[in-house]
Amino acid sequence: MSPFPVRMIDRWEHRAEPGPNEGAVYWHILFQDQPQVTKLARYAQERLASFSGLHMTPLKWLHMTTLALGAAESIKPDQRSHLVSEASRRLQMIQPTTIKMDRVLYHPEAIMAGTSSPESLSPIHEAIKAASRTALGRDVHTEPSSWTPHITLCYSTEEQQAAPLIEALGNELPPYEITIRTVSLVLQRGAERLWDWHPIAHVPLGGTNGEARDDSQFPSL
Repeated sequence: MSPFPVRMIDRWEHRAEPGPNEGAVYWHILFQDQPQVTKLARYAQERLASFSGLHMTPLKWLHMTTLALGAAESIKPDQRSHLVSEASRRLQMIQPTTIKMDRVLYHPEAIMAGTSSPESLSPIHEAIKAASRTALGRDVHTEPSSWTPHITLCYSTEEQQAAPLIEALGNELPPYEITIRTVSLVLQRGAERLWDWHPIAHVPLGGTNGEARDDSQFPSL
């Protein structure tokens, strides 16, 4: 995500996405219980509000994508249960982690909040990858191969020069601390920008009160 892009592009112009009767499954870190993440996003989104061609992430669904598992129809109900149990077993050995979100990351398709200590979240990512490999019986590849933890503030929906956006927001954010306590299994139904999301289970890290919670039956498409 560096150096800075010269131009922004339309994220969805050539991107294959689930149709209205299809879905995709992800491991996400959600932030609905952390108002400081909402404050951070509002700060950035307000500074970018005068620009066209930006699709702002809804504050309800601010998230950190941990792993994309693929099409919902490719994951059987027993595999879904296995995903949750395997993730719970591995994450209970990892303590909740506090990080400082203080950087702006730019990509031709998006503008994101990042952390100056991304390596502190690597154990969570590795645990989720291992759990998914065991539950699904296959490797889940990520693109790019190295994981950069981030919270997407907005997506680009048109071509435009990146410099005015970078000048408006800069490369640093007010330093907000957030604590990662839970990783959630989420069904995205339909196209990405519709935000038709359905959390399936919330798996706590070790040291967090409570056990893995299964929110619902796998929602029908």
